[in-house]
Amino acid sequence: MGTTGQCSGSAAQACKHNNESGCAECSVRLVSVCGSLELSELEELERISHVTIFASKSMLFEQGAPAGSVFNMTEGVVRLYKSLPDGRRQIMGFALPGDFLGLALMDRYGVTAEAVTQVRVCRFVRSSFLTYVDDKPHLLRRLHEFAGHELSLAQDQMLLLGRKTAEEKVAAFLINLQSRYGRIGPTSVTVPLPMSRQDIADYLGLTIETVSRTLTKLAREKIILVVPDGVRLLSTEWLDHLTAA
Repeated sequence: MGTTGQCSGSAAQACKHNNESGCAECSVRLVSVCGSLELSELEELERISHVTIFASKSMLFEQGAPAGSVFNMTEGVVRLYKSLPDGRRQIMGFALPGDFLGLALMDRYGVTAEAVTQVRVCRFVRSSFLTYVDDKPHLLRRLHEFAGHELSLAQDQMLLLGRKTAEEKVAAFLINLQSRYGRIGPTSVTVPLPMSRQDIADYLGLTIETVSRTLTKLAREKIILVVPDGVRLLSTEWLDHLTAA
């Protein structure tokens, strides 16, 4: 999506024009909010979008900042977290290509979005995007579907934090991530884990030692194989069993 490159944030960020392809050729269009739009509508959307590339560890937006932009992810992984008053953080989730970020109900962002890897997004000025949506009820329905899905994920996360053992939490995390990667490409037994063990611990409400110990236990039992940059799921049946527990 988008035809205009726009730099934002730190000098380490790199931006480029997307001259090779537009919205119609976007590899994640069908799984993103744009999937409900006709070609003529995509051309209109493209005129208000700016392709932006964020370097790893840079911020797309910060909790409490004015919600001036919205973002459609096309490449990379983003961690979404809330900062707690005592300085700790709670990771709320990880955004992947096809996810839509920043459309806050209020005028300020409720979470911080930080790039885990290099991230490419289509960025829209929030007011321009809302004006664009106004006369497109099918796009509004699509946004509502995304919001409903996010609410469902939030409810699952509450169950995960409150009622699951460490092993069940890690199993659920891996199965869910495999499923999400499968929406944007071929389903694979190898699940990339670009986020750190600390990120996973903060998401699951565990310590980093518990996450490492649990992954080692699953590997020892030949349920997973730890590989560079991820894990290979050797027994999805057993992981599914743990998840359903």
